[in-house]
Amino acid sequence: MGDAKKIDAYIAKHQKWKDQLEVTREILAATELVEAIKWGSPSYTLDSSILISLVGFKNHYAIWFHQGVFLEDKKSALITAQEGTTKGMRQLRIEAGDKINKSLVRAYVKETIANHRAGKKIASVKKVLNVSVELDKALQKDKRLKAAFKALTPGRQREYADHVASAKQEKTRLSRVEKVVPQILLGVGLHDKYKNC
Repeated sequence: MGDAKKIDAYIAKHQKWKDQLEVTREILAATELVEAIKWGSPSYTLDSSILISLVGFKNHYAIWFHQGVFLEDKKSALITAQEGTTKGMRQLRIEAGDKINKSLVRAYVKETIANHRAGKKIASVKKVLNVSVELDKALQKDKRLKAAFKALTPGRQREYADHVASAKQEKTRLSRVEKVVPQILLGVGLHDKYKNC
């Protein structure tokens, strides 16, 4: 299945955000950006760099500008999804019932492309994966689990490792390991259930 059909399928799956996805897709199709599926979501690239992604969640729809920190945002419409964690990415969040402000989106897209052409980019910092003793023991004990964990994307591995390690008590870390093992074996991310409508 080609990327266009995958994006059609993504839109069909996210009926709650169908109108907003289609309007945004139409705006992006009128640009030089290349449509693709990255990380399971419609994404728009230029020179092999992801500039924009569209993501439907349960409670909102977001247009992610991967280097959005460089956008002027005179209307203060962009937000940082994870304050203190996200460096460059900004999102335009749309709630249920909201209409897309086409001129605003077009302006952000045009500025995003111009910023990319000007070489404005926050370099990503390679994060070290810190696996807790409890998760590491489970991985060493079960070869199938270890293979499934290694097959996950680095971001998903980090989600699981951070989730387990963030518990203060050993019994909580052990409980978390027990709870995440089935998800790891399925090859899904810790928070994937929140990405569906």
